[in-house]
Amino acid sequence: MCTVRTTTNPVFRNLPKQEGGGYATFGSAAAGAGQVAQQGYGQQYPPQQYEAAPETRSMTIDDVVTKTGITLAVLTLTAIVSYVLVDGNADLAAPFVIGGGLIGLVLVLVATFGRKMDNPALVLGYAAAEGFFLGALSFMFTNVEFGGAGGGELIIQAILGTFGVFFGMLVVYKTGAIRVTPRLTRMIIGGLIGVMVLVLGNLIASFFTPGGFGLRDGGAIAIIFSLVCIALAAFSFLLDFDAADQLIRARAPEKAAWGVALGLTVTLVWLYVEILRLLSYFNSD
Repeated sequence: MCTVRTTTNPVFRNLPKQEGGGYATFGSAAAGAGQVAQQGYGQQYPPQQYEAAPETRSMTIDDVVTKTGITLAVLTLTAIVSYVLVDGNADLAAPFVIGGGLIGLVLVLVATFGRKMDNPALVLGYAAAEGFFLGALSFMFTNVEFGGAGGGELIIQAILGTFGVFFGMLVVYKTGAIRVTPRLTRMIIGGLIGVMVLVLGNLIASFFTPGGFGLRDGGAIAIIFSLVCIALAAFSFLLDFDAADQLIRARAPEKAAWGVALGLTVTLVWLYVEILRLLSYFNSD
């Protein structure tokens, strides 16, 4: 019986799926993947399987690690540059946060809906834009002039926390401690939809009431909300790993690793922002 799964990450939504469990095997390029199917959010696509072109080779875990490493290196470098520039001129903070965030969003949408997830220029462009966004946002969260908590150690703690969660969920996935099932997928997607509705509602309410519903004001409700977001981001890694595993099993071409790198980076950025926000709550006066 074919178990069809999807992922909460829009970058991975059209990846092929395969018969079998697919969990606890991230990085194993099993030959003869058999019949595969694609599923978006509730929409069934015709069966499809990647076949590597004669002049190219199939994607491996090494390709995923390499492309993801390059993407994160670009993001880290531009984040450092952004932080240094904002530290020298605080007026750059808002333009970097707004501009970097919007450009990053546009590039993700183009890559996702334009079926160009394997385009390295788009992936690295997204990493650069998000780097400027994260560098400026990190400064604003931790700089007293912006009402931040103060202390660059919060950034280090957020980075360590982000990668701690990432590697922890990778271990959970590889050991099969938590199985990626349709029920788990539905629960995470439902949680994400709920979070998006609450964020939108809080934004609208903030136009009429200071702080809106209190989801981002640093109070008890805000702390609980951030914890929920962190948990959802963490469990989203399981679905991302599973989607990448399906690509490897389906013998996707080597360049498809750029799409995996993009999807993982999107989740990492979200997780880092939520952890940094939560830490700022605990360290603010």
